[in-house]
Amino acid sequence: MDRLQAMTMFLTVVDTGGFAPAARKLKVSPSVVTRAVAEIEERLGVRLLTRTTRIVRVTEAGAGYADDCRRLLAEIDEAERSATGSHASPRGRLTVTSSVLFGRMYVTPIVTSYLARYPEVGISCYFLDRVVNLVEEGVDVAIRIAELADSSLQAVRVGRVRRVVCAAPSYLARCGVPQRPDDLADHTIIAASGVSSSSEWRFRKGERTAFVRLRPRMTTTTNDSAIAAALAGFGVTRLMSYQITRHLREGTLKIVLADFEPPPLPVHVVHREGRKATQKVRSFLDMAIETLRADRSLN
Repeated sequence: MDRLQAMTMFLTVVDTGGFAPAARKLKVSPSVVTRAVAEIEERLGVRLLTRTTRIVRVTEAGAGYADDCRRLLAEIDEAERSATGSHASPRGRLTVTSSVLFGRMYVTPIVTSYLARYPEVGISCYFLDRVVNLVEEGVDVAIRIAELADSSLQAVRVGRVRRVVCAAPSYLARCGVPQRPDDLADHTIIAASGVSSSSEWRFRKGERTAFVRLRPRMTTTTNDSAIAAALAGFGVTRLMSYQITRHLREGTLKIVLADFEPPPLPVHVVHREGRKATQKVRSFLDMAIETLRADRSLN
């Protein structure tokens, strides 16, 4: 059997979770799909799928092979479209990830603008307050706010954000403005897990890093709720500067302890395809990088 055809059948089994649903999707008999996967396994000398009477699971070797198949088939599709003159028109499905609030505030407008420009592309957005593994979870592009460890991923820096301590003017008028990090022990603390729900907040003191242990009155799993509590005058919280840009501009929140902030965190657009990125990925990267770099709240 043609290797590319066999790869397609194998990927369809992985995506649909079984030989029968893969056969239905491909409009062939289950025995054809089973034979294709068996031929691949025999040629490679490894087990790609674990079969039971009820389910089909991908082995570790199978997962890696599936990723390679997806990349190879995408590159072939890209080469054919380029040769036929359709290179300038991206199409297919793209997956993008970022943290929840950053996704709502910054990524969603980019996605909708991109989709309006390229009607043959669809985008799945994974907005999660955790680090998504691009390779294991099949994600094309991520926007990450962090210093990045060395890896095989490609990263483009598009800005930076501050970790700021803030409160509503009404709270500061009632409880006073903290002048030093240690003063926070006498204040009502709101801890958001999106930044750090830890009982210790990190500050910069000269050339040294200082940690202040706190006892939050309120802990929350979302930055939105921490912002709402701070806006209500309940207490002091720590957030990323981009999350409260509008509130700072309107004067409904004020930054305190700015002289003690830790170094800003870089904002990166991350992808995994390098120079071999497909047209849909390249065109999305171009739009995301240009838009984010132009945003004053990130620079």
